[in-house]
Amino acid sequence: MTEGLTTVLSSAAKRVEVNRSRPTVIIGERINPTGRKQVLEAFQAGDFEIARADAIAQVAAGAQMLDVNAGVPGADETALLAQVLQTVMDAVDVPLCIDTADPEALEAALALYKGKALVNSCNGEERSLNRVLPIVKEYGAAVIGLCMDDDGIPETAEDRLRVAGRIIERAGRVGIPIEDVVIDPLALTMGANSNAGAIALETIGLVVAEFGVNVTMGASNISFGVPDRAYINSAFIAMAIHAGLTCPITNPLVTPVITSVLAADLAMGRDMYAQRWIKAYRARQAAAGA
Repeated sequence: MTEGLTTVLSSAAKRVEVNRSRPTVIIGERINPTGRKQVLEAFQAGDFEIARADAIAQVAAGAQMLDVNAGVPGADETALLAQVLQTVMDAVDVPLCIDTADPEALEAALALYKGKALVNSCNGEERSLNRVLPIVKEYGAAVIGLCMDDDGIPETAEDRLRVAGRIIERAGRVGIPIEDVVIDPLALTMGANSNAGAIALETIGLVVAEFGVNVTMGASNISFGVPDRAYINSAFIAMAIHAGLTCPITNPLVTPVITSVLAADLAMGRDMYAQRWIKAYRARQAAAGA
């Protein structure tokens, strides 16, 4: 498998390099009110302590980056995202992934952010390409490209590859280098489509072979609506890393998931003398004995 391209991201104090030959970069998913009633209610009340606590806990658990989403229905997302983003930047020093579908909120967040952010996200829809990519270029960010377009989510890996190519090509037109485009092949729930996992894995392989870019996905989506999700997520994420996934958006607080990531890196020769594996093992042992 090709080593591929390196995507460099940064905070004011820390730099992260994403590359297929390096250990997997975990992007913590928990600062998001979608599906988390407690977070939603806190953000609605203007209380951001939960974002601060989630940021600290995820970094302590192994996240090298954090996804920050403030999509509260009916709220002023531009103001709310800026408040949540500042809270997280004050709490931790890792690079951030700014997660919004609102171009105005995105631009305000990027103006506030200190470092090189990852934008979550753009897709192959003309409206998204035209509105998001120029903002990403203006602020020198990197961007996630979702493999969907004006016709929806393609059913085949080959069609998702075609959308990925369109996003990369359009990003290049506005001056965004290919290494700053991270492709999301889309992990859909296998509870609704038993082939969803296989299609996502095949798409990863095709994207890596064709473009060599880094690959992300909301890895936890694969098990939505299915029992014992942690086991499914941990097996899938290890398979996806082997296929070429480099920076999954997932929950580092779920022990089977974070352990599977470490095991996959170890098995693929990305953990010299198992140092990261042993360090994590000792941390689990210490926590269990506390």
